[in-house]
Amino acid sequence: MKKVIYALTLLLVVVSGLVFANREIKNETSKKPAPKPLSAAEREAALKQWEATPGGLLFKKWEASPEGKKVYAAEAKIRKHINDYTNMTAVVTSLSLPPGSRLGFGVMARINGDDYILRFDDEPQQLHSLKVNDKIIIRSHSVSHAPKYAYSIVSGEYAERDSKIIYKHPPRKGGC
Repeated sequence: MKKVIYALTLLLVVVSGLVFANREIKNETSKKPAPKPLSAAEREAALKQWEATPGGLLFKKWEASPEGKKVYAAEAKIRKHINDYTNMTAVVTSLSLPPGSRLGFGVMARINGDDYILRFDDEPQQLHSLKVNDKIIIRSHSVSHAPKYAYSIVSGEYAERDSKIIYKHPPRKGGC
């Protein structure tokens, strides 16, 4: 009986030693310094290299097209609201996104006379109560574009209708 207890104790010591040693190895690998951010010259060189690829050439062609210029002009109209995170009045024009879109849940909305894709990160039930021609107040921190879409993409972070909040982006978990 003593031999069995000694054998189990020895096995426990060996296994715990291996687990502890493995933990130290993992901690050492995570202490690697983060890669240095690229300098301005390196970023410029990387951008030039990308622009020479087929995807970069297509993007530059789209930017110069009337459709691309229209998207950039629409972004410029709301840039101050985006930077200041202030209210924008939007009118829902469609409850569905353009065909083939992969943006998740969203609606089409008209802000200051231009159409935008209003995209939300998740799909709260209150947003399903929206109807075409509903006036909503939205706030956002970002607007983006893609050659695939003929509209600027506004990431909705706050929305209200009739002075009632219908969407508020949840705060990040475990971050600042």
